[in-house]
Amino acid sequence: MKALTAALATALAVAGCATTTSPTGRTQYVGAVSQAELNRMGEQAFAETKAKMRQSPDARQQAYVRCIVNDIVRELPANWQQLNWESVVFVDENPNAFALPGGKVGVHTGILNVARNQDQLAAVIAHEIGHVYANHHDERITRQMGAQGALGVAGALLGSRYGEGAQQSTSQLGGAALQATFLLPGTRTQETEADVVGQELMAKAGFDPRAAVGLWQNMIAASGGSRPPQWLSTHPNPENRISELQARANALVPTYEQARAAGKRPACG
Repeated sequence: MKALTAALATALAVAGCATTTSPTGRTQYVGAVSQAELNRMGEQAFAETKAKMRQSPDARQQAYVRCIVNDIVRELPANWQQLNWESVVFVDENPNAFALPGGKVGVHTGILNVARNQDQLAAVIAHEIGHVYANHHDERITRQMGAQGALGVAGALLGSRYGEGAQQSTSQLGGAALQATFLLPGTRTQETEADVVGQELMAKAGFDPRAAVGLWQNMIAASGGSRPPQWLSTHPNPENRISELQARANALVPTYEQARAAGKRPACG
């Protein structure tokens, strides 16, 4: 077991090609792919999504989302603003949105029924842009490559000692264990961090950070209260999330008021 532990540590270390610091000061293991490759992957994935999903024919919806994206992006550092930012509203009743490396933002029409004003929609979009700005896609890829490498090493070691059946069991059971104890907790950390980054971005852009609270209250109502337990979820518990968003919103009100005083008064819809 000492050899197994050492092999797991080695495999994970190999995948953690470099470290960086997120916008909140958290140390991240990144570098499995280059930023240029990440951007290319994001652009390709977005192009494929546009080819597969129907885009909203409503020009007002497209302009509404584009306006919010532009206002949020203006609060990013200059090098992030220089990406080829693009937004598309897709016809899909699932209340969702996403952002990809390379500056691509997708919004489902379903979220427009949950986010009832521009401030609430800004909370959604800023959160998704926060994932990109905080290098979460790079971190996820690096983490997953490490998990897959570690699992392969563990399977090989156990297989050599206990036979092929043990190796197959390790692949099946180990994958579930890694998902529950290694990959998912990191995802929840990223979701919370995207909340922090996104709420600050929206406040700096002149959107009311308190609207994030109302958004998640709407999300709970729309979901009917059906969700997996927090420890098996990729998102924080909604009630906990609301409490944290409320606390941060109160602290960000001065930032929001300063932005408004400086003339940042979004008028997207």
